[in-house]
Amino acid sequence: MPPRFRNDRRDDPPVRIPPYSMEAERAVLGALLLAPEKTFELLSGMRCVPEWFYVEANRTVYEAARTLYEQKAVGVDAVTVVSALMEAGALDKVGGAPAVERLVEGEIVVAHAEYYADILRQKYVLRQISDAAAAAIEKCYAPDRSTTAILSETQEAMFAISEREDVAQPTWDQSLTATFSKIDHLLSHSTGLNGLSTGFKDLDQVIQGLRDSEMIVLAARPSMGKTSLAMNICTCIALDMDCNGKPRPSPDRSAKPGSNRLPIAIFSCEMSTDSLITRLLCTLSGVPFSKIVDRQYTSQAEIPAMQKKLTNAASQLMGAPIYIDDTGGLDIADVRARARRLKKRHGIRLIMIDYLQLLNSREGAGEGRQLETTKISAGIKAMAKELNVPVIVLSQLSRNAEQRDKEAKPRLSDLRDSGSIEQDADVVMLLRRPCKYPGSKDHDQPNLAIVDVAKNRNGATAEVNLNFDGNITRFSDYAYGPDRENPAKL
Repeated sequence: MPPRFRNDRRDDPPVRIPPYSMEAERAVLGALLLAPEKTFELLSGMRCVPEWFYVEANRTVYEAARTLYEQKAVGVDAVTVVSALMEAGALDKVGGAPAVERLVEGEIVVAHAEYYADILRQKYVLRQISDAAAAAIEKCYAPDRSTTAILSETQEAMFAISEREDVAQPTWDQSLTATFSKIDHLLSHSTGLNGLSTGFKDLDQVIQGLRDSEMIVLAARPSMGKTSLAMNICTCIALDMDCNGKPRPSPDRSAKPGSNRLPIAIFSCEMSTDSLITRLLCTLSGVPFSKIVDRQYTSQAEIPAMQKKLTNAASQLMGAPIYIDDTGGLDIADVRARARRLKKRHGIRLIMIDYLQLLNSREGAGEGRQLETTKISAGIKAMAKELNVPVIVLSQLSRNAEQRDKEAKPRLSDLRDSGSIEQDADVVMLLRRPCKYPGSKDHDQPNLAIVDVAKNRNGATAEVNLNFDGNITRFSDYAYGPDRENPAKL
């Protein structure tokens, strides 16, 4: 017989008081009133917030003292704090003037303020963890909540607590030294790039590589090749090669060319892992996509040669640090949670998302697609900064460009659903292929693709010409003739 569950209140666990230390709180406040300059400088370095004080009366006294200190109008001591509390009508809430004066009584050792403050910090972190765990428990019993959503939100809450604890704000001198080292490194190396090389010479010249913490938007109308271009860039970074498939020389002369492979993460909301791998095999082997998918080969005699090329391409990809997640309809919170795990486990150096309009946001759901897209865009930018990696996100363009003129040249305002994409992005690249539009002046060039770097927060804007072979979905550097100037160098 199954056990019976009783609702007897006597079986309920006793109510627990959240972690805090009254002694440590009073000791820190006493140090503040005795040596405000030294103690506030200490607490500022520890990134103290009022919530460190669990007891409301102590938190009120701290806020009053901090306000006085920031205003610099009068000194901070028991008398001035009592006066400030009286003016704010909060003196009775803290127990009156005697309660404030008792804070400086006894043996208060100002030199031990850091030790007392660290106790406050630890208790505050424990309360945060407890609150996050309690919220997770409540969600587990809420109707119509998916397991994936609860797990993602709980991971995000716990990770946020961990990040606030682990990340210490650098001093000015530390920031200056780090920035100068980066500049010195750029001047000392021949590539001169600020970030990861895309594998495309002219594109690198304009955007100076893919920089950490940046959101790079690659936008185009359907069937222009934006997924292919993004995959080409990812492949170049993961396999340490250029756009022509040649290994790149290593800065370390003792290392073999192409040995600097970097792990990347790909979130494909549109295409399956199988489809992406098929494209990669075609790109690296040079075997036309149609001969694999549609079996458009002229004779059976072609098959052995194609198999050999594909086998070589598969060997090249084997062991590549590429991590693909092809889950459809992901929430931006899920993407961030999964990216965090990949960063922790594999140290990913680049994230690619295909594409933004296929993501969702539980936080912005029901507020209209424009506001939801704003939440998604902000989440992607926050993820780039949080994980300190460049994020390439693909985006759709509206039909406005095609309706504007014969050239169908897109603009930043053509980004679909929300202007926040343009605002959040550090780099926006608009891809077009003139051969798709009969009225274009370059309609007679079937392999020409133009990447318009329409926004570059830390550099110049320009158009970059690329060559596109649709049969093997490969982009490559454009070969300029004597009668055609390179716009990337203008």
